[in-house]
This record gives sequence, C-alpha cells and structure tokens, in this order.
Amino acid sequence: MPGLVPGIHVFGVASIMDLHAAVMLFGAGIAGGALAGLIGGASIITFPVLLAVGLPPVIATATNLVAVTPGNVSAVLLDRSQLPPFDRTLVGLIATTIAGAAAGSILLMLTPARVFEILVPLLLGFATVLLALSPQVSQWLRTRATASGGELPRVSSGPMLIAVSIYGGYFGAGVGVLLLAALTVATGGDYRAANATKNLVLIFNTLAAAVVLGVQHAVNWPAALVMMAGAFLGGFLGGYLGRIAAPQVMRVVVVAAGAILTVAYAWRYWF
Repeated sequence: MPGLVPGIHVFGVASIMDLHAAVMLFGAGIAGGALAGLIGGASIITFPVLLAVGLPPVIATATNLVAVTPGNVSAVLLDRSQLPPFDRTLVGLIATTIAGAAAGSILLMLTPARVFEILVPLLLGFATVLLALSPQVSQWLRTRATASGGELPRVSSGPMLIAVSIYGGYFGAGVGVLLLAALTVATGGDYRAANATKNLVLIFNTLAAAVVLGVQHAVNWPAALVMMAGAFLGGFLGGYLGRIAAPQVMRVVVVAAGAILTVAYAWRYWF
C-alpha cells in the first residue's frame, strides 16, 4: 500500500516522515473528536487527512469509520446525564443502526475503487451541505411533525434510521447531522438530549462498521490507532465546548473547509 501511513510504528522507532504523518493523524483526531461531540461533521476533517498521508479512498473511508469512534465515546461519558432510559425504544435504535451500518460497510467493500474515487467529492459535498443546512433540516422536520398533528416521527424503526445507518456504514461523513436532526424532533427539540443520544447511537453504528471492515482487512490499524487516541481526547474537548461555545461559529468554519476540500478532490479525481 502506497503512502506514509503503513510505516507508522505505534510502539518503537519511526522515521521523520512517519512521525510527521502520525502528528497529522493525531491532530486530525483531536479536531474530529471535538467536532463529533459539538456539531458533527468530524469526517470532513479526518477523512481528507487520511487521504493526505497516502491511504487509498476506500481504505481511508474504512479507517476513518473506526478512528472517529472514541470521540463519540468520550462525548457520551461527558454528557451521560442526558442519555435516554434503556428501554425498548433505545434498543430499537441500537439494533437498527447496527444492521444498517453492517449493510453499508458491505456495500462499501463491493464498490470498485475507481467508482468510489469518483464518489468521494460527491460524498464530501453532501456531508458539507448537510452540515450547513442542519438547522434548517431540524426545523423542517419539526414543522412537518406539527403539520401532521404534532405527532413526532418514529426514528427507532423504518426507512429513516435504516437509510441514515447504511450511509453511516458506507461513508459516515455527515451521518451525525442526519441523526441529530431526526433525534432533535424525537426529543421535542431538546438539543442536549438529542445530541447525547446521537453520540450513543453513533458508537454502535461505527462499531458495527468496524467489525465488518476489520474482518475484510480494509482498516489501516496503525493510522486508526493514532487517530483514535486524538479523537478520544477531542471528544472530551467537544463535549466541554458544547456547553459554552456557539455551534454556529464552528459550523461556518467546518462548512468552509468542506467546500474547499470538495472542490479540491473533484479536481483530483474527476480531471
């Protein structure tokens, strides 16, 4: 496999170039973990860094799905008082997201490498638009629920969560935004409760994807482990910032970065 990442030593001596790649991955993990706990959209940062250190797109995607998991774990631990009760609804959420993520990961492994390269700018662009429009998406869902008599839509079953979970297992970037939008409606607009539930569901989504992709040997574990360490720290940072920072400011910065990266990868893979 080309690139710098395969030469990283988790324990032992690494070359200067390998160390540079490790620093990039660790820093991206911190930034991604913080974003995962704050507004979502971690993969807009972490996925391009995995490409930058030399991983092919499919391997970068599989590695990224595994690497961002600790950010959700630490965010859940930090805001665990907002978690929902362990009841039938929560079990339904978890079971559905596991099944969807496994299906999405299998679909990723069946996608030819060149086809996936063509899809990369589209997927990054989609995630960027989702993050930019996430407040409007949540508002639209609330309005729709009100128009239907005030009954909140079920997200523990049916096509909504299945589709989101399949996308999460296939690419993952922006899946937190989709889940947060749906769960914000399901919790009656309680952002903190919805965000805590989103982080919990994402843990199971990414773990299911990690199992499938790990069995298929699609994950670059040295890169994943370095980024996971950063993401775990970043998750605590994001959970803390979520209590004091304005998410709108971070959203503008990440959306701008996502737009630039979308154009850059369109140029790289399409022309």
